[in-house]
Amino acid sequence: MTDTLYASCAEVLAVCQANKDNLEALLHPETGFAPRLRQICEAQLSELSDSAGTDGSITVSELEALRMESDTWALLQALMSLRKTTPPHYPHARELLAANPYTPPATLAQSIMHSSPLLSELVVVREWLHESAPSPASLDPGATNGYWRFTRNALLQGKRTGRMGAGLVTELDPDAVNRDGVEEKGLAPDDAAYEKAVLQALYAHVRAGQLEEAAELCRKANQPWRAASIRGALLFQWRAIANEPREADAMDDEDADDSHQWRGNVRRRLWKKVCCQAATSSSLSPTERALYAALAPSPQTALALKSVARTWEDHLWTLVSLACEERLSAGLATIERDSFWESGLGALEGGVAAVAAGRDVLEEAETEEWEREVTQALEGLSNVAVAEGAPADNPYHVSQLHIILDRTDALLEAFASGLQDGTYISSPEYTSMTRFFAHLCLFLQMIDIPVSPYATQVILESYLRVLEQAGQRELIAMYAGALGDNAVERYALFLTSLELSADINERRLALTRAREHGLDIERVAVVTAERTIEKAFTILPPAKGPLPFISAMEPPPTEAEWLLVRSIEWTTFLESTYDTALEQANVILRYLLGHGRVQIAKSLLDMLPPELGTLREPEEEATEYLHYRQFFAVWDALARVVECEALEQPQMNKDTRAAWLSDYKSLIEQAREQVVKLLTTDWLVNDAETRAANAKRTRDLVRIRQIYIPELIIRLHSTLVNSRGRIPENVKHALLLVNVVADSRYRLYEDFSSQPGRRLGDYLGAVRQAVLAGLEGGGSDPFRILTV
Repeated sequence: MTDTLYASCAEVLAVCQANKDNLEALLHPETGFAPRLRQICEAQLSELSDSAGTDGSITVSELEALRMESDTWALLQALMSLRKTTPPHYPHARELLAANPYTPPATLAQSIMHSSPLLSELVVVREWLHESAPSPASLDPGATNGYWRFTRNALLQGKRTGRMGAGLVTELDPDAVNRDGVEEKGLAPDDAAYEKAVLQALYAHVRAGQLEEAAELCRKANQPWRAASIRGALLFQWRAIANEPREADAMDDEDADDSHQWRGNVRRRLWKKVCCQAATSSSLSPTERALYAALAPSPQTALALKSVARTWEDHLWTLVSLACEERLSAGLATIERDSFWESGLGALEGGVAAVAAGRDVLEEAETEEWEREVTQALEGLSNVAVAEGAPADNPYHVSQLHIILDRTDALLEAFASGLQDGTYISSPEYTSMTRFFAHLCLFLQMIDIPVSPYATQVILESYLRVLEQAGQRELIAMYAGALGDNAVERYALFLTSLELSADINERRLALTRAREHGLDIERVAVVTAERTIEKAFTILPPAKGPLPFISAMEPPPTEAEWLLVRSIEWTTFLESTYDTALEQANVILRYLLGHGRVQIAKSLLDMLPPELGTLREPEEEATEYLHYRQFFAVWDALARVVECEALEQPQMNKDTRAAWLSDYKSLIEQAREQVVKLLTTDWLVNDAETRAANAKRTRDLVRIRQIYIPELIIRLHSTLVNSRGRIPENVKHALLLVNVVADSRYRLYEDFSSQPGRRLGDYLGAVRQAVLAGLEGGGSDPFRILTV
């Protein structure tokens, strides 16, 4: 299946969904949904036909599937237009005869057809089978120079020489080859071959509903008598005396050549008897018997017609033709006493009494019996054996049969069950069939045909996977939007599947498509972010176990970590989802900081819009987020101290060193103030109510404090002590920090753990070294440095 086919189908869907409340537009014979999809299939079929079997890109079976899909859309257009629109009122046949006993049989047949919904649909199916029949053009035998020319020449030569050809007919009348005699007589080989070709072409024309073309072929073959026999199938019609319903704006030319002329067969019943005899005659060839059986289908001629049925469509056409002809014949038989063309002057003498007496002839029970028999016969086509073409269980044949039986809901449920069971997943037609059924679901929904919600969901879900595998990302939102209550979840699932393959602009565009196709874009963004976070957390290890050590050179983020970080993008595209972004940012930061991944956590913070820092609700989330921003400000301040310290060079001149020392002292002072402020402001401390409500969150925050409170204290202490040579008063600040750590209001000592490097004893050891450093200036009082 080419990419253009996906896009073309989606374009048709978009146009028709815009007119989903306009039934007339959806069922328009040229621009409606089904005709457009049929045109797409035909265009694709024409484009791919030339390459079939040459470059291996498409197979003959795939082309046949496209043809069958095109035919199925044509069937849907024909039947759904009939079922969903109110037909014009046609008077009953008895009413027509009561008003005009001269009403022609063709007009009565139209009335009979419109009085039965099933018969009307069968007539439409028959016309569809005519349109989709193989073209008879390939069987055209061409014109001939004369009637049985080779046989005639042989007979003339025999008369001249006195030696008649053995096995040849002695007469040239049309019945010569079929006339009973002592021995079989035939035509000259060339004439026999031409006669066989003519019969095959004639049957093909009748199979395609082309009676006029068949009659014209007979005339070209110098067989006008056969043309007359074919035209005998036409019901008698005479518009000048028919009370036919006509369009209000129709303009009939009263001076036209055929306005007052009749056409058709006045003695059609007699003609049918003759056709029946011909179709059952053993002296005729199977093709000729089938030809007359096709012209006048009946239970007696059905065997001859079925004997030449090669494809599933042939069997369907045989059944439908037989049902239509039998129903029309039965209907005409019930009113023949009231028709001048069937009963002669007796119909005029019967008057209204005859009409009244005939009203109960065709009982409702008989109609129901006929409908039941037709339905059973159609159901039997589900397992009929075929000699050529696709079998009866082909998905398109199954679909066509269900459409004819008006069982589309059962059809969709069966296909959905097959998808659930994995029946079709390995089939080469899986892609095309899923596409067809997805659009069938949507078409039926648009024209208000009941469709199972379960089946629709399963089929559309499968088609969405097909689109994903084909790389048709831009079409996902349109079809996901048709899932109703599940649309948001399904489209979010697709967006989640993008993972890291799409950059931020592609993600923004994909999310925007949700709004274009009627989805709740805010909800899509939230669900996508949630599903992405969940997906990342199924890969990443949980935040528990030994506390991590903080390294200045962190390894680069893994794909799972980067997926977790980028999940926040979905909720930062829209201001309306900033509150969710705030909550999700806190979740991600808790995880990353709990694993000691400071640098990637800092990358996340840099990705977030500044507006998140201005949010005040929910208060708990806003406070936590501000605490993270405070932490990274402190972390950056300590990092700037290290960077500045590294700038000191031995060759500095006096002014340069003075300027550097001023910057160095200022940075250390800023870092000290920021660290102390963080340590004394209940950083990431939950109140009792919050701790009880969310135990996991509390555990995560406790873990973060155990990692970074000792880290900040020891780093600040080391910075102050190590800088005493340049800034002597920093030893005093280092020792004053001990008071903050020991203060019971802040309980910072509880954040030290038993792990090496984070033990309270490690810090106290560093304090001891600071006390000793305070004695470097002389004296024996260890606290003197605090008063200097």
